[in-house]
Amino acid sequence: MKRTHVDGRVFVPELEVRARPEGERVQLLAPAVGLWRDAPAPGTLVTPGMPLGALEILGVLHRLRAPAEAAGLVLGSPGPRLARRPVAYGDLLVELDPHGSPAGIGPAAAAEATEAEAAGLSFRSPLSGRFYARPAPGEAAFVTVGDVVEAGQTVALLEVMKTFNRITYGGDGLPARGRVLAVGPDDEADVDEGDVLIRVEPA
Repeated sequence: MKRTHVDGRVFVPELEVRARPEGERVQLLAPAVGLWRDAPAPGTLVTPGMPLGALEILGVLHRLRAPAEAAGLVLGSPGPRLARRPVAYGDLLVELDPHGSPAGIGPAAAAEATEAEAAGLSFRSPLSGRFYARPAPGEAAFVTVGDVVEAGQTVALLEVMKTFNRITYGGDGLPARGRVLAVGPDDEADVDEGDVLIRVEPA
């Protein structure tokens, strides 16, 4: 992945997804041609500004962000779920049901709904540092949406002062075996202690 280094920090290009009203629903469209990965699963609550996977354009990964008009539950995406789905400019990525959000479609209300929905089923970071979703570049992620995790299983690495710490699943209020509903941070994002790393349901 191509990276830009500024003052020792790593930046990855970002693109905002396009939104198009379709009746009472909102369609989210590809902002460019590329290979789309890490699509949100059906039933995921989308809020303005949240990550919507990544678009690989000529070998460079661009994080995708939900636009201000996007808030609601993911109804699904066209075609089969692939690790990397080819898309053209303006192709439909996902369709949202704004009324599926339990707290309406306003950004503040939707964000509150996300936090409430996650209560008791969110595995949070025990440390502040840089989040790594995979053991090394080019290798598979520790966990992805749909995986079943068990207590003691490694779900991420956190880099703290040049030291990599294995983060293992488990804690009060979490099921011993959980099915991953969402992975919170982007790979190589900075996280604070208490930030949600993954969200699960009992498996």
